Amino acid sequence: MTPPPAATHTASPPLAVHPGAGVARGLSRRAVDPRSWARLRLGLDLAVLYAAACAALFAQTSSGGGWSDEVVAFAFPLAVVGLLRARRMPDERLRETLLDTTGAVVGAVSIATMVAIVFQAVVGAPEELEMPIRLWLFGGVYLGVQRATLHSLRTQALRAHLASVPTLIVGAGVVGNHLVKRLLGDVRYGLRPVGFLDSDPLPGIESDAGLPVLGGPDDLPRAIALTGASHVILAFSTESDQVLVKRVRECEALRVGVSLVPRLYESINERTTLDHVGGLPLLTLHNVDPRGWQFAIKHALDRSVALIALLVSSPLMLLVAAAVKLSSPGPILFRQRRVGRDGHEFDVLKFRTMKVGAARPSFEPGDGLAPGGVEGDDRRTAIGRLLRELSLDELPQLLNVLRGDMSLVGPRPERPEYVRRFARDVAGYEDRHRVKSGITGWAQVHGLRGQTSIADRVEWDNWYIQNWSLRLDLRIILMTIAEVLRFRESA
Repeated sequence: MTPPPAATHTASPPLAVHPGAGVARGLSRRAVDPRSWARLRLGLDLAVLYAAACAALFAQTSSGGGWSDEVVAFAFPLAVVGLLRARRMPDERLRETLLDTTGAVVGAVSIATMVAIVFQAVVGAPEELEMPIRLWLFGGVYLGVQRATLHSLRTQALRAHLASVPTLIVGAGVVGNHLVKRLLGDVRYGLRPVGFLDSDPLPGIESDAGLPVLGGPDDLPRAIALTGASHVILAFSTESDQVLVKRVRECEALRVGVSLVPRLYESINERTTLDHVGGLPLLTLHNVDPRGWQFAIKHALDRSVALIALLVSSPLMLLVAAAVKLSSPGPILFRQRRVGRDGHEFDVLKFRTMKVGAARPSFEPGDGLAPGGVEGDDRRTAIGRLLRELSLDELPQLLNVLRGDMSLVGPRPERPEYVRRFARDVAGYEDRHRVKSGITGWAQVHGLRGQTSIADRVEWDNWYIQNWSLRLDLRIILMTIAEVLRFRESA
């Protein structure tokens, strides 16, 4: 499950405890019910794919075509839908992204097109490539637009709280409270907590999470009827597994969805595989090795891409350097000591954005916050504000990447004095030093820039390390570009 973007948690008022929530909310809730949503999506997929096939067939017929084109046009939509259903789609997760959905659509349409080309070649069609290529173009555009539209409508409905699913949390402890904070912090997950169930709740949990404790797990049917909840999440509680299994059976009988937070969740990543020994499920952990061959490839690609990026952006960097020099007296580059992999210290490079010689006031970040951004009085130059707004001040860090001090993607490096403090005060902080620091990272593309929660940064950065892949790096780079272009929500 992709972690939600970090956001300042503002406790929205919990759902009023009553059976009904209005006709509009009820209809919207049914629309995003997993079963209803899957049927709607399947019907729309087939409709737009057959529309695309008809358009491709019409264009082909106008220039001449054979019986094989009609067969391919009829089978193509079924093949695409079958490929989409053959594996778990991103929109079957709690929170989908347009980037993931687009990739899945392009992949399914492309594979179906290759199958169509093979068929045309086997039957000896005179124009064996023309019809499949038309289907690829029409199908990709039609299905892509339809999926993007559905994604946008669903996201807007969730943000307006029209489609959120009332959710009960079984387990009113630290994990349950953290789960509520994350779900309320990002409504795009579509799960809106309405209450806890725990026979031994954590003291003060109601005021911390802003949700009531509606009883113990034995009160599950009553709580579902009272709140209209259609989803239940099993977090950690003091109840025995036998009791919780009974609660799961009750949810199945009531047609209520169930999710659970697994034990040892800190060690579970997206590489974890599920096997069965007889009737016993067995999770096998596959951890990332920051010193393995995959990271060696990552670092080689980092340096190659950094070199190309430096060559391509050199005219822009020369213009920026000239603007910095002319804007105010002082050096062009700003150097600051940072801590990277294995505690190695290096000088991070940026274009200077501050005035030189101005008195620098003492600064201490707020409790639980990381430093960064404008610290104390605003000493930025006019050009410095623009450079920071467009993130152009970060371009010289490509030299850090080329020298091997940094990576393109990874946890942001911190100053030595803050590293020592956070290592002492924040659990898991030093785990970030298993990998090279990055120009951008998973925490940054989810809003954790400047003076934001250091605990949240640690959580997201450690999640990135646990789930690292080249595909995830590419996703973060694309999200960074979208952030700079102010199109972050579409990514």
